[in-house]
Amino acid sequence: MDCIFCKIIAGEIPCYKVYEDENFLAFLDIRPLNPGHTLVIPKKHYRWVWDHENIGAYYEAVGKVANAIRQAFNTDYVVSMVFGEEVAHAHVWLVPRLPNDDHGGAIDLKAVKNLSKEEMAEIAEKIKKNI
Repeated sequence: MDCIFCKIIAGEIPCYKVYEDENFLAFLDIRPLNPGHTLVIPKKHYRWVWDHENIGAYYEAVGKVANAIRQAFNTDYVVSMVFGEEVAHAHVWLVPRLPNDDHGGAIDLKAVKNLSKEEMAEIAEKIKKNI
């Protein structure tokens, strides 16, 4: 299987990890819509979020990470999205809405932010500290 997320789980591709337990991994999106944009994935390969055998446990992990993002960025507004078209491995996007991003309006899926490796590492640590 040539799944980029499975390769990240296996440690073959590096990531900016913010959370990991026995069943789930959360890491920063390398094409963030906002600083802190995080993906939460199951370690076992599922094509769709809805295929997960214990979706309740999956969403407990999503909630834990979303709340850490809220605290890290001092925002009450973290948008969760499920697309699944760009990578064929179940994943939930968590995107914090920030004062300067016109939150209240729709997220522009083309407005990718360019963040340095140092900024990404700093953001990952900031979220980790709140889990």
